Amino acid sequence: REDYLQTIIFSTKKLSQLITNILKINKLEKQTIMPSVSEYDLCEQLCECILRFENQWEEKDIDIEADMEEQCLIYGDEDLLDIVWNNLLSNAIKFTEPKGKIRIQQTSNDHEVQITIQDEGCGMSEETIQHIFDKFYQGDTSHATEGNGLGLALVLRCLQLMQGSIHVESKLGQGSKFIVTLPKHLNEEETNNGEY
Repeated sequence: REDYLQTIIFSTKKLSQLITNILKINKLEKQTIMPSVSEYDLCEQLCECILRFENQWEEKDIDIEADMEEQCLIYGDEDLLDIVWNNLLSNAIKFTEPKGKIRIQQTSNDHEVQITIQDEGCGMSEETIQHIFDKFYQGDTSHATEGNGLGLALVLRCLQLMQGSIHVESKLGQGSKFIVTLPKHLNEEETNNGEY
């Protein structure tokens, strides 16, 4: 009975997460969610997000290597970008084998900031890379029960709304590197016209 109960709880949580993600991406695509822009410290947000996953990376004995500035102030939607970091870090932890390493690097100049999240996971083929931002696509079926194929689609849409971009470098068996580039200040004209 206990095993059955745990299966029901797991399935319920997975279904709830799927519904939540479908609603989020639907609102983002229909632009019923518009950016709520304010100045905040991106480095502080990244640190908080890393600590949020502390139980998961400690359980797998993963080494987290973070190289960031002490502070990086940007104008952006903190909630939308939280979705980005949560999904990218969650994936990095999910695909990195026990005792592996995840590297997080943040750099900036006067105009933009770049965040790199690199894992030591199974990596991806060229074909998978071409589809990873498609809704419901899951390139690695061995982890299919741990997600719903919407995380990276959400990441892409959030970054588009923030006038940012994401680039992926990966090879099978050699891990993956996700490189996010964001402007420090949004172009209000582009945001108002819905041009990304």
